[in-house]
Amino acid sequence: MAANNIDFTSDELNAPAWMDEQFFMDVLSQHLNDPSLKLIECKISPATAKGDHYSSIMFRVKVRYTVQQKTFDKSLIIKTMPETDGHKKEFMGDSQMFPTEIAIYTEILPKFEEILSAAGEKITFCARCINHSLEPHQLIVFEDLVPQKYDVIRKRPATIEEIKSAMGKLAKWQAVSFKLLKDNSGLFDKLQYDLSTMPNFLDHKILTTGFPTFLEVLDNVESLRKYRKYFEPIKDVIIKRWVEIIREYRENRQEDAYYVLCHGDFHLKNMMFKGTDCMLIDFQLSYIGSIANDLHYAVYLIFSPENRRHNLDELIYHYFTTFQNTLEIIGYQGTLPSLVEFRKQLFDRKYTDIFLISTLLPIFNHMRRGHDPAEVMEKADTRRELFYDKEYLEDLEYLLPRMLHLGYFENLE
Repeated sequence: MAANNIDFTSDELNAPAWMDEQFFMDVLSQHLNDPSLKLIECKISPATAKGDHYSSIMFRVKVRYTVQQKTFDKSLIIKTMPETDGHKKEFMGDSQMFPTEIAIYTEILPKFEEILSAAGEKITFCARCINHSLEPHQLIVFEDLVPQKYDVIRKRPATIEEIKSAMGKLAKWQAVSFKLLKDNSGLFDKLQYDLSTMPNFLDHKILTTGFPTFLEVLDNVESLRKYRKYFEPIKDVIIKRWVEIIREYRENRQEDAYYVLCHGDFHLKNMMFKGTDCMLIDFQLSYIGSIANDLHYAVYLIFSPENRRHNLDELIYHYFTTFQNTLEIIGYQGTLPSLVEFRKQLFDRKYTDIFLISTLLPIFNHMRRGHDPAEVMEKADTRRELFYDKEYLEDLEYLLPRMLHLGYFENLE
């Protein structure tokens, strides 16, 4: 592997020592169930570009091997834990990210695809997992989607067609989960974790300094100053309110709420496209929660400012009608969720909206442009500068009046 490359994060420039020829021999032999396999060559390189993700580390491995005197080439993606001491390793800590993602890949999504296939809906949600382990190393091995002509969108906004593809795939996934939660909720027993349960995350400066910096921006930008009075009363509780929404299914389940399997990190870098066909990736933070949660995430981390201004209701409607239609296709027997109630549940969880625009939106804007996440995770000055970014301020000029007109600021506490 190359010793240095500014296009990749530093901890993906050199593979760990255990990722050797014997490791790949074992992976392929188990996958193909053929002990006669012989490895001819393997080439390891970083799997993702700088800015695509932060927590785990990923490598692309091109292997050439023989089976029964025939030669084959295959490209694999290896996802594993950071081993170099530093902020990223500390951030991952004792998290349950790998057990969660392994369960999604090996138990839950295959079940979803099977249910949809039986109903005549052929669908593939994600890359195929061919190997996984928790000991001695936490890792997942996937088939590489890039040779299949899928790629991550970088340095440009997604088109309406691409967004509809992603939202439609999420809607089908969540419709199946909605039905299964009624029929067989035990399938999801392993999914007891989310972003808020990451070790040390709620105390991280990226959260604790975000809202105070947002209030500072409202003070310093004359056209936004009038909105500060609405946010001031929740400055000490905004993170708590967001956590309550994320953990609602586990800790404060509501009788009439629509609960689904949430992706948990539903942003543009966690999907790959071939034309308008979308594959979802990165399920380390998936959990059972309100149907509103991934939708709020999508509005700020998938939709562009232009989409939010002109296509917001259309895209949310597309998601919900796909959700309803999928429930009918798979034979859901209960009363179908209604659009009016769905929109109400989105509004009732407005603290997530407020949390995202006040704390994470500037940071995700920065990462969307291809910058290294470590810059904002580890550098206070960089984070503060992002709150004065021109695009973010222009977004607030639209978003804050909209919140006022929709009644977001009534009874905030």
